Amino acid sequence: MSVGVSAEKNRMVSALLVTAGMIFTVGSALGFQHIGGYTPCALCLLQREPYYYAIPIGVLAILASIFKLPTVLTRVLLVVIGIAMLIGLGLGVYHSGVEWGFWPGPTTCATGAPSITTNAGNLLNDLNAIKAPSCNEAALRVLGLSFAGWNVIASAVLAGIAFWGASRKSA
Repeated sequence: MSVGVSAEKNRMVSALLVTAGMIFTVGSALGFQHIGGYTPCALCLLQREPYYYAIPIGVLAILASIFKLPTVLTRVLLVVIGIAMLIGLGLGVYHSGVEWGFWPGPTTCATGAPSITTNAGNLLNDLNAIKAPSCNEAALRVLGLSFAGWNVIASAVLAGIAFWGASRKSA
């Protein structure tokens, strides 16, 4: 009986950790964008999408654990999160490879330059002055890794946590 309780606790802790990790990761990206002034390229924005889809699923996994809904529900939700993080990992590997010149990136890689003002009088000046970043160049490297490279690591860790929690079997 204690194995079942332990497995349930492991799933809840896993759901909490993976959801908090996803919120922290995408929150950091948004912080670098809105506070740090790093305008993301199209591939950067694409890498955020698995997080945007998986965070609500993580909240559902937490709630399923708290309300002791059928174990299979929490396990399935954790597997879906793990798959989303593997997709994020793949997108990060692709973008990192583009940045390192291992393979070509998309032919067009530009964002809507979210830092453009909404003041109509300055709009033309902003359009001429603000250039959307290229997917081929890392905006910043920390310990040799770009944002895309760090996303690969974060996605791998988060996928591991989700799959580990989903694999805990009840007695």
